[in-house]
Amino acid sequence: MGCEKDRSSSNRPELVAFVLALHGTSVTKPMLYFCDNKALLKAVKRWVGEGETATLGGAPDADIYLEAIKELRKRRKQEQ
Repeated sequence: MGCEKDRSSSNRPELVAFVLALHGTSVTKPMLYFCDNKALLKAVKRWVGEGETATLGGAPDADIYLEAIKELRKRRKQEQ
């Protein structure tokens, strides 16, 4: 999850840490993630609720947000 030219932000390292935490936790167990990055939490929450029509076009770090969203959707499906 290296730097993507022209589409990265200063939040990128924290986003990578978030995705790695999601990948490293079993989907069948609840996860509590402590984060003081309001932008990360707000963006992920907004896109997770959009379903398959969510668009990340033009968003900085869209590649990492997409990974986070995939993992969170997988968890949501397991809860239902």
